[in-house]
Amino acid sequence: MTVSTTEPSPIIWPTMGCGTWAWGNKLLWGYQPSMDGELQRVFEQCVTAGITFFDTGDSYGTGRLQGQSEKLLGQFSQAYGGANQDKICLATKLAPYPWRLTPQAMVKAGITSRERLQRPIDLVQLHWSTANYAPWQEQALLRGLAQLCQRGDAKALGLSNFGPKRLQKAHDFCQNEGIRITSLQVQYSLLSTDPVSKLGLKDLCDQLDIKLIAYSPLTLGLLTGKYGPQGPFPPGIRGLLFRRLLPKIKPLLNTLQAIATEQEKTMAQVALNWCICQGTMPIPGAKNCQQVQDNLGALGWQLDSGEMDELNGQAASLPQTMVQNIFQSR
Repeated sequence: MTVSTTEPSPIIWPTMGCGTWAWGNKLLWGYQPSMDGELQRVFEQCVTAGITFFDTGDSYGTGRLQGQSEKLLGQFSQAYGGANQDKICLATKLAPYPWRLTPQAMVKAGITSRERLQRPIDLVQLHWSTANYAPWQEQALLRGLAQLCQRGDAKALGLSNFGPKRLQKAHDFCQNEGIRITSLQVQYSLLSTDPVSKLGLKDLCDQLDIKLIAYSPLTLGLLTGKYGPQGPFPPGIRGLLFRRLLPKIKPLLNTLQAIATEQEKTMAQVALNWCICQGTMPIPGAKNCQQVQDNLGALGWQLDSGEMDELNGQAASLPQTMVQNIFQSR
């Protein structure tokens, strides 16, 4: 049985979602299993407040912990019984690994993710386009995602890191398979605007009725105001990146701070609200309840046109290739 391409999306989109890359990642985010109790409270606080969309991936979690983010979301959603329970959306991304070459390989991966999530996948997504290195691989993977929807293992299909040219090809292919593309997520923030602003991606998504999701809207923490050019810096890979980029983005951070002061908000809340005003759904991460509370401060208000112009001007003056996913296709 195929799913009609004219069916509406089964997903109730909140204004903002929650990214769970850090839930299981020791290398970049310092995850430890002792954090699981706090992460469950994060999940419950999000859902209660109306942040009901959670984004994960089958590659999330380092080493033996691969898939840990999915496992935790499965456990937390099963245990939750409060407000907005019926609106919870668990969205996962299946990685197009080089050894996943057939539709059956993607179906198998999706079934494994469904088992970890302990429920049908609300939104199954291809984690990135293979256009930059193996374009021939992509159609088989998309067919596998379509089959997951047709089998009932997933409710809707989405993409990640696709540019407009590749998105149009994928849309046409999936339409022929009887499945519509529901969403697209790309790296999008004041420090990474290229895919959306220069390539016209938002216009195409609007035309095709595809929800545009902004991941890494705070650019690993660069836009939070917690770090300055002289430090202190976070440990590991993030610290190396921050040392290189913070001096270059000081004018933008100054503008963010000025607007935040005027609005009586934090810099992070202004950066998230900017994404919302651009017509996207940001999915900032959260590792503790304070971060959830901070993220919630981005909701219920709106930057004015003058503030948007200031921020857009600062973003346009930056070398936009400075923060970009290497798997992003055109």
